[in-house]
Amino acid sequence: MIEPIPVNEPLLNGKEKQYLNECIDDGWISSEGPFVKRFEVEFAARVGRQHGIAVCNGSVAIDAAIVALGIGAGDEVILPTFTIISCAAAIVRAGAIPVVVDCDSLTWNMDVGQIEAKITPKTKAIMVVHIYGLPVDMEAVLELAQKYGLYIIEDAAEMHGQTYKGQPCGSFGDISTFSFYPNKHITTGEGGMIVTNDDTLAEKCRGLRNLCFQPKQRFIHEELGWNFRMTNLQAALGVAQLERLDEFVIRKRRMGEKYTELLANIPGLQFPLIHTEYADNIYWVYGLVLNDDVPFDASEAMKRLAEYKIGTRPFFWPMHEQPVFHKMGLLQGESHPVSERMARRGFYIPSGMALRDEQMERVADILLEVMK
Repeated sequence: MIEPIPVNEPLLNGKEKQYLNECIDDGWISSEGPFVKRFEVEFAARVGRQHGIAVCNGSVAIDAAIVALGIGAGDEVILPTFTIISCAAAIVRAGAIPVVVDCDSLTWNMDVGQIEAKITPKTKAIMVVHIYGLPVDMEAVLELAQKYGLYIIEDAAEMHGQTYKGQPCGSFGDISTFSFYPNKHITTGEGGMIVTNDDTLAEKCRGLRNLCFQPKQRFIHEELGWNFRMTNLQAALGVAQLERLDEFVIRKRRMGEKYTELLANIPGLQFPLIHTEYADNIYWVYGLVLNDDVPFDASEAMKRLAEYKIGTRPFFWPMHEQPVFHKMGLLQGESHPVSERMARRGFYIPSGMALRDEQMERVADILLEVMK
């Protein structure tokens, strides 16, 4: 029987069981437990931030960040069209307007050269989203933000352990967010983190994640918040995972190098860029883009790989092509050809932290057959 190779499998062989048992033995399983604060402090320190606010997933971290910055009706936020819908959805839910730019064909990140032309008097922020393994070229974005007085919201969901010119990703935004979904370098099952150096923003986010309870009159509310709390159980996993982040980064980079070596002689594929002048790829996932002369698209490639029980995932579908936004009258009639091509010809192969060498070798052998 052929063993399936999942697109992702986390590695949980550190102190996860020990810390989870501590939660159970102590009875601290809710968001009031001590691992939550420990995870917030240790994670914030790791990315060079003063405040960490743990939440229940990375998507709601963006929601809270948008509201904390006071972004609302009529405001515009510039972001990449090639990203997960959580980014644009948070903008829309706040009553603001998403304004999108295309991505770069080599790094797969937002084309920072297109940002300035999209800035208007209504622009309130630039949402940077680091995609798949390489960071956005932050220097140019920081200059624009300063020039026009804009906030930077940094979605570093996929960038645990990555740096830009030696500075941790997640340290660049006025407010930055992370995800701890099982396919991330650090996982808590579900979970997220907001980080910032701004005391006021941090306090605002703490209130928003906890129904805006007030310290003196808990059940009298001046504002509406959410229950976005992370549990002590999740945070215990996060602490154990964070202890191994350096090891995980090395492991992922080695996996990326091995895949690049194994796949080198397979025609018709664009591989992830190994490095730029400001960062080495961290290979959150190992993405592939089919060349234009390949007579089938990503959907067909994934279908063929699935016949061999090889797990895959498609690339993001652009925000300007999302039916839900068109129904709202948003992002209609736009063209962003690089992102459109990436969505149709890009996919990623098994890339989880627990992936073994022999599994990578089998993926490469089957991919060769598929590409023939």
